[in-house]
Amino acid sequence: MALNTVKETSAATAAAQDAPGATSAPPVDVLIAGAGPTGLALGIDLARRGVTTLIAERQPTLSPGARGTGVQPRTQEVYDDLGVLPAAQSAGGPYPPMALWENGRIVRTHQMIERVAPTPSTPYSNALMLPQWRNAELLHDRLRELGGTVQLATTLTHFTQDPDGVTAHLTGPDAATRTVRARFLVACDGGASTVRKQLAVPMSGPELAPGHAVLADVRLDGLDRDHWHRWHLPNGGFLALLPLAGTDAFQMLAAAATAEPDTSHEAIRALLAEYTPLTREQVREVLWTSVYRPKAGMADAYRHGRVFLAGDAAHIHSPAGGQGLNTSVQDAYNLGWKLGQVLRHGAPDALLDTYETERRPLAARILATSTQLHRSGSLRRGRDLHQLDIGYPDSPLTHELRTGLPADARTAGDRAPDAPCTTPDGTPTHLFDVFRGPHFTVLALDTPDLDPAALATAAGTTPLRTVRLGGPAPDLLDPEGHLRAAYGTAPTAYLIRPDGYIAVATPPEHATKHLAEALESYRGATRSTA
Repeated sequence: MALNTVKETSAATAAAQDAPGATSAPPVDVLIAGAGPTGLALGIDLARRGVTTLIAERQPTLSPGARGTGVQPRTQEVYDDLGVLPAAQSAGGPYPPMALWENGRIVRTHQMIERVAPTPSTPYSNALMLPQWRNAELLHDRLRELGGTVQLATTLTHFTQDPDGVTAHLTGPDAATRTVRARFLVACDGGASTVRKQLAVPMSGPELAPGHAVLADVRLDGLDRDHWHRWHLPNGGFLALLPLAGTDAFQMLAAAATAEPDTSHEAIRALLAEYTPLTREQVREVLWTSVYRPKAGMADAYRHGRVFLAGDAAHIHSPAGGQGLNTSVQDAYNLGWKLGQVLRHGAPDALLDTYETERRPLAARILATSTQLHRSGSLRRGRDLHQLDIGYPDSPLTHELRTGLPADARTAGDRAPDAPCTTPDGTPTHLFDVFRGPHFTVLALDTPDLDPAALATAAGTTPLRTVRLGGPAPDLLDPEGHLRAAYGTAPTAYLIRPDGYIAVATPPEHATKHLAEALESYRGATRSTA
């Protein structure tokens, strides 16, 4: 199935590439505005589902700058599924301890980011440091493996929508404007989103005190790369230099360093020479600079007909806590499988409404957390920021059909955890290996009467994998008890969504019926519940 998906997407993407000066392009399923991590992750997820896309990025290159460097554990699980994690782990690394400087020397060190040991259910337990420019490169590489491309230096200038789709006007590097017809448009074009502004969607959120921080990526001599270096500034701010994993550069963050920010390369050298032991000459190269001004808010609505807002176009956070990029990638992950179900498997349009229903409350929670951290000034980061506790218990897609559960039970709406297990011949495997891919998974624990053939019929063209634990013909064995520790010992059948959350948890009685009804709803079919 994967090879067919790649071929279909490759052919469609090639067809969407206009010759210079062309005035129109063949229709595509989804037009994505913006090729940051959000747009690229969405493009990857849609490509593996055979959904045709056109990704338009207004900049002439992928966005430079280290920017947000933390890939949280839940996002690493997403990257595992999307086929990006091995490259990300190779390119990134852990955060070093923080070293506080005073009077020209390090006076104390501490682990600013809490280190957490992995467990069988949580194999990725710590934030991975990965510069955002490198993050985007790896996502782009994966997109191209699946046959997708990004049209750089291409700006979405205007669009209209009707009941059947969206007509967008794109201006390319040759200044020629062409029209593109798409079934849906997803705005992944950042906090200053052109799409959101044209829709006139207001943003609401907390007020943050005015201020700024200067960011820069620099190459320098004279500092060790074993610490995240920090200096207090006389005006109450601070300056920090983080050695960027997988590179020879540091990320500089200077908070409230000057009355008015100056991002010229000479100003960066002067700033470092004034407040650190470094000389101007030791700052060998300034690679990139920017100014951050505190903003926080989220769009009042995420869906507007056939147009969706995702990532920073939908919510803007303080970078405190490293939540913004991760929340954005997970927006894409939530929306991608739902678009795939509607476009390829006949799911009702109402499925797309659950994108906002599920994601907007989480954005509000994360907005509150990052705002609190921003106002507190605390730099300590703990496991509460790993986003592994995200779930959708109140979603209309969530059905918990068991009763009398203990307080700590794994329930519908929760993240589906990993577990080491084996195949019947003793080959080691993991549940994440079973989940990986654009399919639903039925995980049947000691439910011998479950009928996989009936479930396959109910799923129709929707990709489905059914695995049994226990019974006369199990697909998985649990020799060390990790799977039952994660999912419970009571006989249960779970339906796991393509984005790794439990949609249905049902006892063995009528499990085939309950799961079949859920699967049919994802392709627009219904059956009597009598």
